Amino acid sequence: MIDLYYFPTPNGRKITIALEELEIPYAIHLVDILDRQQFNTDFLRISCNNKIPAIVDNRTEGRGLSVFESGAILMYLAETAGKLLPSSGPARVEVLEWLMWQMAGLGPMGGQANHFNYYARDKIPYAIDRYTQELNRLYGVMDRRLNGRKFLCEQYSIADIACFGWVQQAAVGGVDLARFPHVSKWYSGMKARPAVQRALAKDEQFDRPTPLTDAQHRNLFGSSGSD
Repeated sequence: MIDLYYFPTPNGRKITIALEELEIPYAIHLVDILDRQQFNTDFLRISCNNKIPAIVDNRTEGRGLSVFESGAILMYLAETAGKLLPSSGPARVEVLEWLMWQMAGLGPMGGQANHFNYYARDKIPYAIDRYTQELNRLYGVMDRRLNGRKFLCEQYSIADIACFGWVQQAAVGGVDLARFPHVSKWYSGMKARPAVQRALAKDEQFDRPTPLTDAQHRNLFGSSGSD
């Protein structure tokens, strides 16, 4: 059994989708980042960077193995299951390239674009333009890659899973998917996958208020947790 420490965010959804695709039994433990639960001592023992997602793999002998950082978790799950990540050769390199592209580009730029376009109380034109333009550039890269392809790599992989949750929030970050027809087609195919649908259904048990209250906004964006 995998214990998944989770909140319904793009990075959190990477792991529920992977677990559903790999058919690995798991239990969700909500870490309410709007209530600062990511700074609780018990969670910090699992994820020292006070970020979700994190897992504890209780299938290992002795004490459960904890893994934090969504990309590392995806690699760990795929390697232990022997699926969604080729074991060697150019095909493996290709999947890791696109996984790192998401981790270093699509995710961080999507997060910043989402923040300044939607969550920030003070609208800063320079920041909005900077991150929205870069995010649209990244969608252009992805669109060219998906031209004539069903998936980012030769086969469905953790690279596709990593990107899905961020593309799901394209409009929040100022991206019009209609401008990127190959990404749009890929996204529709991803949404139709039964495992993806099962993973998204998990979110229905968690209430995410919109808009955030002042206290929730401060908890999410206003403190390092060191005070």
